[in-house]
Amino acid sequence: MSRPVVGIIGNSYLMNDQYPTHAGGTMNSDAVANVANCLPLLIPADPRYVDVAELLEVCDGFLLTGGRPNVHPEEYGEPATDAHGEFDRARDAITLPLVRACVERGQPFLGICRGFQEVNVAMGGTLYPEIRDLPGRMNHRMPPDGTLEEKFALRHVVKLTEGGVFHRLFGASEVMTNTLHGQGIKTVGKGVVIDGHAPDGTPEAIYIQDAPGFTLSVQWHPEWDAANDPVSRPLFQAFGDAVRAWSAGAMPTPVRQSA
Repeated sequence: MSRPVVGIIGNSYLMNDQYPTHAGGTMNSDAVANVANCLPLLIPADPRYVDVAELLEVCDGFLLTGGRPNVHPEEYGEPATDAHGEFDRARDAITLPLVRACVERGQPFLGICRGFQEVNVAMGGTLYPEIRDLPGRMNHRMPPDGTLEEKFALRHVVKLTEGGVFHRLFGASEVMTNTLHGQGIKTVGKGVVIDGHAPDGTPEAIYIQDAPGFTLSVQWHPEWDAANDPVSRPLFQAFGDAVRAWSAGAMPTPVRQSA
């Protein structure tokens, strides 16, 4: 039997400083193919080439990846500043309505880093442009130097809600994660449940309350070493199970705080 299809949201990238491409990290494809056991399909996230209705029919689920450009603050009613960094309005135009459509249909998605932030914005929430500038917050950004192993090393605890969705999934109330982001949730979108926090209070794990499908999203990067990491592996396995259920026509179960 063929594997169900997971659409991996691509990022715009200028190769050799002049050749425009749509790119996706191989670790995303590896996690989808070898941990979730689904077929990875890179999506050019640009409304000039695809539309949401087509994607919903072609793909069984979606991986909302991380990326250097941030969601444009106009999407949540704020002006852009230098602190907001780079943007990708084409990706915004695809992912934000895609999230809302998936929530309504029960079609599964997994949000990662920028994808986590996209979910909150799609549901009406807002973002801080730079977490490390807030009083009492740590620097969540990727270390500027070192190997990939050092950049993606586990750096802080995420404390999960007792008895919550992520606690039940991981079988632990605290997990260790990497951290490679600058922005974070400011106000929470409609239905968004914060189910895990970093030690400084930064939201790290969310889902959509009573959504008829898999809506788990995390601020860290679980695609790194997903086959071996004790936190990443169950997350991608659960996502794969949800995608297979959708592909098979099974009715999704609403995601709630307690069983």
